[in-house]
Amino acid sequence: MKVAFASTDRVHVNEHFGRAEEFYIWDIGPDDAKFNGIIQVQSDGSDEADRIEARCSGLSECAVVYVAEIGGPAAARLVAKKIHPIKSKERAPIADTVGKLQEVLRNSPPPWLRKALLKN
Repeated sequence: MKVAFASTDRVHVNEHFGRAEEFYIWDIGPDDAKFNGIIQVQSDGSDEADRIEARCSGLSECAVVYVAEIGGPAAARLVAKKIHPIKSKERAPIADTVGKLQEVLRNSPPPWLRKALLKN
């Protein structure tokens, strides 16, 4: 499944969803993970709803997006599009986060994550 990471340094999950200009995309499965590329989003425009929609559209193929922070309206918009936002409170390294997600996938993923894994 495709997973997005909001980062300013390409190493840590350390960017707010609403300020992210780039998302780092990984293909992650229980046993394999590889970097897939970067999605750049336009942050132009004064309307917050339009900026949120631009980010959501750019992440449409992703099942999960890891962020440092996210507002309620943006989180709700992602969930409505079947993209699950996860806040990384400790600004964890992306590589560590990938490993932890794989561990969850190998053991007992929650139903929403199992469904996301089967979808992709």
